[in-house]
Amino acid sequence: MENATNALNPDPSFRDEVQSLIKDFDFGNCLSCGMCTAGCPFSDLIPDLDPRRFLRKLLLGLREEVLSDPYVFLCNMCERCTVECPMQIKVGSLVRTIRGHFYTREQYPGFLQKVVQEQLETGNQMSVNPEDYLETLDWLQEELQLELEDPGYRIPIDRQDADYIFGFNAREVKYYPQELQAVLKIFYVAGLNYTISSRKWDATNLALFTGNNEDFYNIQMPLFEEVVRLRAKELIITECGGAFHATRHAYRTFWKGRAFPVRHIIQLLDELIGDGRLKLDPTVITAPVTYHDPCNLARKEGLMEEARRVLKSFIRDFREMNPNRTFNYCCGGGGGFIAMPEYSEIRIGVKGRRKAGQIRATGARIVAVPCHNCMDQINDITRHFNLGTSNRHVCSLVEEALIMPPKKEGSIS
Repeated sequence: MENATNALNPDPSFRDEVQSLIKDFDFGNCLSCGMCTAGCPFSDLIPDLDPRRFLRKLLLGLREEVLSDPYVFLCNMCERCTVECPMQIKVGSLVRTIRGHFYTREQYPGFLQKVVQEQLETGNQMSVNPEDYLETLDWLQEELQLELEDPGYRIPIDRQDADYIFGFNAREVKYYPQELQAVLKIFYVAGLNYTISSRKWDATNLALFTGNNEDFYNIQMPLFEEVVRLRAKELIITECGGAFHATRHAYRTFWKGRAFPVRHIIQLLDELIGDGRLKLDPTVITAPVTYHDPCNLARKEGLMEEARRVLKSFIRDFREMNPNRTFNYCCGGGGGFIAMPEYSEIRIGVKGRRKAGQIRATGARIVAVPCHNCMDQINDITRHFNLGTSNRHVCSLVEEALIMPPKKEGSIS
């Protein structure tokens, strides 16, 4: 027994060091009851995904065992375990803290740090240069002039004193401009006074998943500074659960400047539909639709009912996944997992099995998703498990069902 204890090298100072970095909960309150492991959607599929065992190593101060545990990067930080924990220990926050304070940038798996570095160097995670960005906006403007039959339409870049400044995802600019086009069309129809920055527009921040707060801060602050520079009243984040949670977390934790609301675009859509600025045709989309609750929206930011009100305002056959809302299962792509290709087989074929089962059980033909990262994962799952579903961003569904107002003659938006 003595030899076994020595081999484990318990170090209580390690436990205390980790706790000193945690401000909002005490993981020493762990009861070792195992409810966290029971709550993890993947613990029965992957032996190394056992939050109770990971916590025990941490509580015993087993530094080497914790830092070599595959759990640190296998965990999606979805905090489904926290929902079940009677002491509300945030295992996802613990994992982020350990990644950020006890690993170097060179130790992060996959291309996670590469993306972070690109954000630091170029201002966006896809390394889109300013010329290509503005050229894409010019092209979208021309497309919308034709679609809206409004030759005077303009995308409002760097407009001062707007009600909203819109932060979105670099993948929309580089790979999926049609998603951005759908949002801009919605803003046009609603008559919003909004703006887009020419300088800092990518709202994503993958340092949320590395845990390196220096990188996290340096990526996030320029977005807040643009809100102030352009004197916008409110910051709206596009359909990316990670971007929204990162922005809200950075605002709560680091921002000391002028106060302003930070809202997800689903919250704005809920408001616009509720007050009649957007009218939707309930006869356009007849296929059954289900909704995926992203972990970063539902569990971490409490956004659950807004998307349901939006969808139910024009979807006749809406079907819930089971479980849903706070209890919904992680799609398996969160926590930076998509940026770790060495785990692709686990991400899609193993973790993806849970979400595939949820989706299939609804019988839905369309999966509505308010998060780009979740969308990428659910698309992979759909192909792997032959689900046959069409996976759509909530905004694209809203855009499809829009009832267009009478044409505006020579207007400028």
